Parts: sequence; structure tokens; C-alpha cells
Amino acid sequence: MLRMQRRSGLSIGQLAQRCGIGVETIRFYERRGLLDQPPRPASGYRRYPAAAVDRIFFLKRAKDLGFSLTEIRELISLRDRRTEGCESVLERSKKKIEEIEERISALETLRRDLLALVATCDGQVPLDRCRILQALSAEEGKAPNPRRSDHE
Repeated sequence: MLRMQRRSGLSIGQLAQRCGIGVETIRFYERRGLLDQPPRPASGYRRYPAAAVDRIFFLKRAKDLGFSLTEIRELISLRDRRTEGCESVLERSKKKIEEIEERISALETLRRDLLALVATCDGQVPLDRCRILQALSAEEGKAPNPRRSDHE
């Protein structure tokens, strides 16, 4: 009987392998309260239930979609309670979309600014006259004019 109990569930290594993550990631999720740590039996080796695989895939997918650990914790809480309707999950998802769109807009601005800097440089001047390095070193609002050529 002891042998059967010992084999039920997954070791931390098996869980990590099945989910495609490292053992330290599982421990991190446990420390953050995102994954329950199974009790330690007399043998000393914790065994994770099959539900832990589902929980980790949920964590990974939510993280891939841009949710923070705090937001993921809230989603897990909603999922586990199952008392509320889907509205609160929908609202959180819509909010996340807005945040992603803001980040995309900021990245597009960064890209445009960097492209303008790159356009000022032909790579043929000494480093002390490099327009890109000068712009990175300049105080706010005092960057060199990107429209002026280094050869003027």
C-alpha cells in the first residue's frame, strides 16, 4: 500500500518535464502562492496531483498573454471560486488589451525615433562625431538635429 501511495501523483521533476518548465519555476510559483505545494509525506518526496499540470499550463498561457503574476492570481481565484459570471474575466481581459495597445503605441514611437537616429548616420564618421551616440548622451530636448548630416 505504501508503494502505491508513493507512486500516485508526479514528482517535481516529472511535473516540470511534463509542463516544459524548470523545477525552480515550480518552486517560484509555489512561493508566490500560484501553485499549492503538496504536503510532504513521511518519505519526504512531495507528489503533485494531475491538476497541477492544468494549473501550470494556465499560468504559462496567462503569462504569455501578458498578464502579470498579480493578475494571474486574481484570474486563478475567479476560476477556483466559480461563483461569479464570466464578466469579471472579460473586463480584466479587455483592460489587458488596452494596456497592450498602449505598449504597442509606445514601441512604435520608440521605433520611429530610433529609425530617425539611424537615418542620420552613415557609419563613416569617427565615434566622437557619431550622431546616435550624441543623441543618447544629450540632455532631454537638446539632442542633435537628426535632419542635419554629419558631413555638413
